[in-house]
Amino acid sequence: MRKIFRNIHLWLSIPFGLLITLICFSGAALVFEKEVMELCHRDLYFVKKVEAAPLPMDQLMTRVAATLPDSISVTGVNISSDPERAYQVTLSKPRRASMYVDQYTGEVTGKYERAPFFNVMFRMHRWMLDSMKPDGGIFWGKIIVGTSTLMLVFVLISGIVIWWPRTRKALKDSLKIVANKGWRRFWYDLHVAGGMYTLIFLLAMSLTGLTWSFQWYRTGFYKVFGVEVQPSMGHGNAAANATARSGKPEGREDGAETRDGKSESRKGRGGRPEGRGGHRHSPYANWERVYEQLAQANPDYRQISVSDGSASVATDRFGNQRATDRYKFNPRNGEITETTLYSDLENSGKIRGWIYSVHVGSWGGMLTRILAFIAALIGASLPLTGYYLWIRKKVKRKRATGVNASHLSTERVAS
Repeated sequence: MRKIFRNIHLWLSIPFGLLITLICFSGAALVFEKEVMELCHRDLYFVKKVEAAPLPMDQLMTRVAATLPDSISVTGVNISSDPERAYQVTLSKPRRASMYVDQYTGEVTGKYERAPFFNVMFRMHRWMLDSMKPDGGIFWGKIIVGTSTLMLVFVLISGIVIWWPRTRKALKDSLKIVANKGWRRFWYDLHVAGGMYTLIFLLAMSLTGLTWSFQWYRTGFYKVFGVEVQPSMGHGNAAANATARSGKPEGREDGAETRDGKSESRKGRGGRPEGRGGHRHSPYANWERVYEQLAQANPDYRQISVSDGSASVATDRFGNQRATDRYKFNPRNGEITETTLYSDLENSGKIRGWIYSVHVGSWGGMLTRILAFIAALIGASLPLTGYYLWIRKKVKRKRATGVNASHLSTERVAS
């Protein structure tokens, strides 16, 4: 039985090994994207000085709107519980675009832009640097990543069958990485022990990641948790996925319809809608009132997001890091008219956030993110150490065959 699994492990690893390395490495690079960006561009994400109180919301949003072209409008604001973090203002386009404003001075600190390195890492992780075909052609990059991830699942399972020790002492020895008995022993230990240590994390990341690659898999995966997949329950298109790891909330497209069915296409200067008779009515007038109500009702909030007619509250919790309580309010007076708590949602309203949180390792906070980062790096090294051991074995076998052939030839000559 082990011989069968050894062949499965070998002949799946050889063609897909390098692809698995690229997928795991790029995934590891994205785990701490937010922290790296905030460290490198602190002036964008943080205010210079915390004052006694921020400026009025209407004034802040108006200042941001004044910097925008007429075709772009402010669609919402995200407010962190950390007073040192600048307000993040979401824009109507391009999709999920946002700017940051110092809430104490009104200074617009800049526009969010994904760094080229992280953009390449994301496209590598999701599509192997391919892009969706405008004519609807085959999305080869997505298929390659999905197929490689599926093969990784079989490689991991077959690897455990091959190397799982039969005794407790053998298990203890298998979990050791020895660095003073030669390179061959070190790479072997790293391959075997590294695979065992990271098995659960790599399987979890692979099984959840496949939901972004194949519709048939997503349907089956959701059914396991008792959720029927609806057309609107997909993980989104390329643009939506491209921003998923950055944590930017979705903004409404310019020209989309409002809740009352009227078009938002009529904009005043700076992207502000015009009221009847040409009088400008600010849609931000009651955002601050809504924010204050929600902040008072949720003192442990992590972030409060407010847009025209809707708001959400995110709190620090284990599990689904995208879990939010959602509210609707009357834009004319800021009165909250509807409340939907995350705890009251059905599984269909929770599963996507859970899938994402497990995939990126954020479900348990910073500790599980660090473990996911380490697991992804080790996962990237497993094919490389496997190639080394396989090539070394082939070379050794070839040398042994050559020595035997030489020995036989010598014997024939002597006879």
